[in-house]
Amino acid sequence: MNWLNSQAFTLLGQRIIWSDMIGNILGLITLALGWRRSLLTWPVQFLSGLVLFIAFYGHLAGSAGKQVVVMVVALYGWWQWNRNKGQAADGHIAPRFATWRERGAMIAAAAVGTVAVALLFKAYPSLSWDPWPDAYIFVGTVVAMYAQARGMTEFWIAWLLVDVVGVPLNFANGYAFSGFVYVIYGALVLWGMRDWWLRSRQASQPVLEGAPA
Repeated sequence: MNWLNSQAFTLLGQRIIWSDMIGNILGLITLALGWRRSLLTWPVQFLSGLVLFIAFYGHLAGSAGKQVVVMVVALYGWWQWNRNKGQAADGHIAPRFATWRERGAMIAAAAVGTVAVALLFKAYPSLSWDPWPDAYIFVGTVVAMYAQARGMTEFWIAWLLVDVVGVPLNFANGYAFSGFVYVIYGALVLWGMRDWWLRSRQASQPVLEGAPA
């Protein structure tokens, strides 16, 4: 599978490698499917992680290990959405706002997780080229995927926070395609967040007796 790490083409002076392009295109499709609350979100996310794992395995152990975590969370997300499908009128999951307790728990997990993973990366430099931003993106991605698996609308906000660091970091480290994809992610996140936000507000409003559904 060495071709995954070979150059596909050059864009604006940046080398675009096959694994970076394929993995991130699949990630973009995953985000679009997540917006539509499709169960296919999770198999595509798993495939994206698998492609990047194959590309990294053997020479970037830290990056390959991160993709294993992403694939595990994707399996959890598929299980959760499959279990809760049909809650909404359109047959998909019904998005909801997280409780304040859930929000606090996710913020705490993101903060503690980022510090712990960054210290691990610093202790083993071969695992990451830039420990703190890399740890922030990795932990933020896992938190966002967990919130998405639970149907929480706030997962879109987590993705936006990941984008803020992910775009410049990918360009700085030569992963131009990832950088361009993260820009598109930002636009999709805003549209998706609006859709989920409106659905969550509608679901949280009490239905008055005698009022039309």
